[in-house]
Amino acid sequence: MAMQLPSQRSGGRRAPMAEINVTPLVDVMLVLLIIFMVTAPLLTAGVPVNLPDSRAKPLDQDKEPTEISLDADGRIFIAKNEIAADALPARLDAIAAESGEGDPPQVYLRADRALDYGQVMRVMGELNRAGLNRVALVTIGDE
Repeated sequence: MAMQLPSQRSGGRRAPMAEINVTPLVDVMLVLLIIFMVTAPLLTAGVPVNLPDSRAKPLDQDKEPTEISLDADGRIFIAKNEIAADALPARLDAIAAESGEGDPPQVYLRADRALDYGQVMRVMGELNRAGLNRVALVTIGDE
């Protein structure tokens, strides 16, 4: 019963007791749950399409990034091979040319924390000049 009527003994002084009926709420929630369960697989399936064949070679998704390191003395290493500072622009141009016309390769730049900021910015400027603008600065994460 949704409301209690006042009894004869109390003389109508008692306040009415209101109870919330949750059955319609549960019914609506179950209907919504069923609707979402039915429509969720349809969203991921998409439209079935018969794709054409292609002679193009697949994209190289697992290509290793180029790693450039600067030690505390300012020496430059590309893939663990030391190079002179004046040879850096030519080597970066060669790396950019190897990647072709597509997206430039990913470059990881590792610099010693004791190194001068200006030397790191000089290397980043050379990377930008060569068109290698996908640069990630490697750091040690907090534990």
